Amino acid sequence: MRKLEQTWRWYGPNDPVSLDDIKQAGATGIVTALHHLPHGAIWPVEDILERKNIIEKAGLVWSVVESLPVHEAIKTRAEDAEYYIGNYIKSIENLAQCGVKIITYNFMPVLDWTRTQLDLVLKDGAKALYFDWIDLAVFDIYILKREHAKNDYSNAVLDMAEEKFSSYTQMELDALAKIVLMGIPGEHDISLQDLKNSIVVYGKIGRTGLLDNLLYFLNSIASVCERDGIKMSIHPDDPPYAILGLPRIVSNLIDLEAILAGVNMPFNGICFCTGSLGASQSNDVVTLLEKVKTRVYFSHLRNVRKDKLGSFYEADHLDGDVNMFAIMKILTEENQKRAKPIPFRPDHGHQMLDDLNKTTNPGYSAIGRLRGLAELRGLEYGILGE
Repeated sequence: MRKLEQTWRWYGPNDPVSLDDIKQAGATGIVTALHHLPHGAIWPVEDILERKNIIEKAGLVWSVVESLPVHEAIKTRAEDAEYYIGNYIKSIENLAQCGVKIITYNFMPVLDWTRTQLDLVLKDGAKALYFDWIDLAVFDIYILKREHAKNDYSNAVLDMAEEKFSSYTQMELDALAKIVLMGIPGEHDISLQDLKNSIVVYGKIGRTGLLDNLLYFLNSIASVCERDGIKMSIHPDDPPYAILGLPRIVSNLIDLEAILAGVNMPFNGICFCTGSLGASQSNDVVTLLEKVKTRVYFSHLRNVRKDKLGSFYEADHLDGDVNMFAIMKILTEENQKRAKPIPFRPDHGHQMLDDLNKTTNPGYSAIGRLRGLAELRGLEYGILGE
């Protein structure tokens, strides 16, 4: 029985988790990107090969690009969109030339992900990432001061946000803003003014316009991807609902089916993230995977636990609202039908044990992910009967 490919996200030579650490964790594939290059720049063959050689010298392989960022000009279909699409196509060609052919990307406006706390202390003393609707409302209404922001929250959340805001010091408000505006490790954070400007732009584009822009982008790169054997894997919105006045188009089954049908070609696929999709109270993640499994080219496996408001924290990989057994069963069955194994990685992990005393990238400490990989590997082996 063929096993899934076990991979690990690595942020490059400056990542606190080394390639030797990753080998000891048991992963064989690396998921990485050239974070030192600005969004929209062409990825030169020389830079790709340099990173690839570093990985291979450590006895590993570069399995998945995460991410080849889509420039904001493409998402908004700005005047210079064609220029950045041209650069993207050249980067795809260069990656294909170097033998790296699974590319993950997202089409989220401005923010790649959103959390309100990076160090929620759990009952066992480990720390987890947390999204709290009350804190988001505090940021939205009292820090960002978005027009009509109050219309997007229930009365209960508004009352709790007002009370919480009145108790916060300026230092605590600054810390909250920094977390919400945080970019991915190795890249720059978003400024408050940039976010305000983008909200105006995307307010004019709307959901329909953003989906049109995604399909235009996919059609623009389709011939090159098909020719070079590239598998584009779109990452779901994180979290999977509209926030801060920004539209979302990759949040549920209807969204995913619209994207796959909109450009119905083999290259156009999904990075199936159980944690992102599982953060919605309306998503049945198992049914969702069953519907789109043939176009899943990469998977992020993590778990979340939600409360009545819909706030969520990142739970242990096998202990949350997502039925990870059912997810793994679908993936392992689909994997037997593939010519090459489907790569997955333990997405995020708790900061725990020795990592509590270290500086780590949020969600990407070593030991929590090692635990997650071990649990997911054991789950897979049990399903396969090995």
